[in-house]
Amino acid sequence: MSAPDGSPVGAERSIGQLFASATTEMSALVHDEIALAKAQLKQDVKRGATSGGAFTVAGAILVFSLPMLNFALAYGIQAWTGGHNGEGGWNLGWCFLLSFGANVLIALLLALIGVVFAKKAKKGKGPQKVAASMKQTAGVLQNAKPHPRSDNKVLEERVRDAKAIEAVARSSS
Repeated sequence: MSAPDGSPVGAERSIGQLFASATTEMSALVHDEIALAKAQLKQDVKRGATSGGAFTVAGAILVFSLPMLNFALAYGIQAWTGGHNGEGGWNLGWCFLLSFGANVLIALLLALIGVVFAKKAKKGKGPQKVAASMKQTAGVLQNAKPHPRSDNKVLEERVRDAKAIEAVARSSS
């Protein structure tokens, strides 16, 4: 088994190895946070595009289909109210007004859907959250201090123990 940098587990690593490992992990963290920011920005753009699409469809309904829908609906209302059997039915003007009202209701419904998606896109503050997280990480790293070294006696004892273990290993082989 080995550590992420390839050194055996339990072995003392040098300061350079520790620094290289920390730098690698920090780089990976920054890359991951950038990827998260991109994903959240992409989601916000999709919501904005959906909102714009709903507004566009609402406008297209009002502009392009009103004449055709109004004629069909008005004559349909007149026929439904009795105009088909010769009794006359409702006045054709009222029938056209009702068909126009139905088209406006559909357009208002689509505009409401557009407003809902626009608010969701505006509320989604994905990149701001990631930026705050990155600032927090940078703040932690700036305040990090190296572990205080004990006096040289501990280091000398470790070197002496290592030499003693090495001498025992040589004598037993």
